[in-house]
Amino acid sequence: MRRIRELTDRECREARPREKLYKMFDGRGLYLEVGPSGRKAWWLKFLVGKKDSRVSLGEYPSTSLARARILREEHRRRLREEGVTPSQHKRREALARQVAAANTFEAVAREWIEVRTVDWAPKTASTVTTRLEQNLFGDLGARPIAQISVAELRAALLKVEARGTLVLVKKLRQYADAVFEFGRGTDRCVDNPAQRLKRTLKTPQERHHPAILDPIRLGELLRDIDGYRGTAVVRSAFRLAPLVFVRPGELRQAEWKHIDLQEAVWRIPPGEMKKRNGYVIPLSLQALAILREIQPFSGRGRYVFPSIRGQDRPMSENTINAALRSLGYTKDEMTGHGFRTIACTFLNEEGTWNRDAIERQLSHTERDTVRDAYNRAEYINERRRMMQAWADCVDQLAQRRPKPDAANEVPPVQETADAA
Repeated sequence: MRRIRELTDRECREARPREKLYKMFDGRGLYLEVGPSGRKAWWLKFLVGKKDSRVSLGEYPSTSLARARILREEHRRRLREEGVTPSQHKRREALARQVAAANTFEAVAREWIEVRTVDWAPKTASTVTTRLEQNLFGDLGARPIAQISVAELRAALLKVEARGTLVLVKKLRQYADAVFEFGRGTDRCVDNPAQRLKRTLKTPQERHHPAILDPIRLGELLRDIDGYRGTAVVRSAFRLAPLVFVRPGELRQAEWKHIDLQEAVWRIPPGEMKKRNGYVIPLSLQALAILREIQPFSGRGRYVFPSIRGQDRPMSENTINAALRSLGYTKDEMTGHGFRTIACTFLNEEGTWNRDAIERQLSHTERDTVRDAYNRAEYINERRRMMQAWADCVDQLAQRRPKPDAANEVPPVQETADAA
């Protein structure tokens, strides 16, 4: 058989298009195909049984002559030793790439987020996604999750730590921990490097929501709130805040359709709070009085506390904090979130109320879903009594004046005879 003369790179480079497609052979099944448009592509011809087949090896010059020859020999070896044709090998490689793409850190993380979205509020899912996109996907997103080492993850987190955002670093490590655990559970990785980093990163100072816990000063605050001269909407929200001690976002986004004045409950439905489960707030007599006062102003609209810019939007997220500042309370003394701290502290220190009932009222969801469902059903009656007792305590604190012999005396958060 006549031996085919091998091509030179110059011949490949200078090959010009013709009216019809033509081939330039290099031997052992490899040839360069030159089309009328000037496109040049490498092809490898081979036999499967007695049938001619061919497979593309890429375009020239992206795939050089030398590289095309290497690919030719690799395909010929696999065909000879393993019986794997070039076409079969390409399909296997494509499948491997597809599997690898599904097993990257980013792919696994997005799958984890999709699964957890069922339990998260939309804002939570958006926040977690954005934080991962902005801080971890750049360095780790395309890496196979099974190949990410402790050193790699730590290096990515240290970049964030260098910006001084220690709280964010803590959150990102927690997200990564959950992603790797999800990867382990779905058989995409064996190790969880995030767990081994728990004590190797700087610890952020624990964040506390400033709150006034001294009974005398708290009484002063409550009297200041009663004397607040803002709009009717803001004044009502301000007065309601210590009685219901919900999250500031839940207070400002309260909707009339969720409030039953006859049954004396406020129901925050699933998906509109940090947790998925619905949240029931028993309303005290004092809370009901405030809501009935504001009803003529906003009762025809959607929101209990609408924005001054329109009934179709809730009041600003900074409204309560701004009201506190206008009364002279600094951000280091008291915040809108501080009303939760106050109620939690007083109710727990009183010792009268079941701790689970307090936690349920604060909407701190139990990790054990069976126990959580039991708590929701079991403590509603106790929580009704507790919320009324707390409102009565708030009234007593607001009415008291400082006494030299009782500077820190706290009125009991207990049921009165009338309430019982």
